[in-house]
Amino acid sequence: MKKDGISAQLPRTPTGVPGLDSLIQGGLLKGTSTLVTGGAGTGKTIFCCQFIWEGLMRGETCLFISFEEPPEDIIADAKNFGWDFEGFIGKKKLFLEYHDPFQVTNITSLLVERIKERKIERVAIDSTSILGLYFKDAFEVRKQLYKLLMALKGTGVTTVITAEIPEDSKKLSRFGVEEFVADGVIVLHYIGVGEDSFNSIQVRKMRRTSHDKNIFSLAFTDRGLVVKK
Repeated sequence: MKKDGISAQLPRTPTGVPGLDSLIQGGLLKGTSTLVTGGAGTGKTIFCCQFIWEGLMRGETCLFISFEEPPEDIIADAKNFGWDFEGFIGKKKLFLEYHDPFQVTNITSLLVERIKERKIERVAIDSTSILGLYFKDAFEVRKQLYKLLMALKGTGVTTVITAEIPEDSKKLSRFGVEEFVADGVIVLHYIGVGEDSFNSIQVRKMRRTSHDKNIFSLAFTDRGLVVKK
């Protein structure tokens, strides 16, 4: 794959997922938002944890927003892979927050305020699909998601957001707006063939990046996700 000279020189944020960064010229572009989408059990939350852990290992201040799992569950999940989130929460390098989607009124203003106050450098949001429980009108959901993503990009942080899509869906997101607003789209698949099954990953979109568009095997290891050719 021939790399574009200009895009190769742009500052990158490593994802922390072995085998992935080499497909996207060293990582996600700094200050951009990337949608990680897929069905249930495809590794979206693990991806978020791994992305945050990589930032912590690099001395960055990180924010993890969950609309699904309480902080203690995410901490426990991370610990299974050897990622000590608790230690960094104590050092105020990681801010792990749960927001009840039924209590969300203006999450965009709240997040922007948090990011500026704490000098956050990378953000993970898991999952935007749950917002549909609060905003019943599809148009309102799209409007709020657009507002959220544009505001995050305006802060300069590098963001990973997740969205769950129904099995066998041809869509890249539940509401059809996230993939157009996000700078990048990474799709996680679970495929069952007879008695066998496997997971895969594909970079569908990555602005200002010469990326590999092939589908690669995605392995779940005791140290997180690993992309294999």
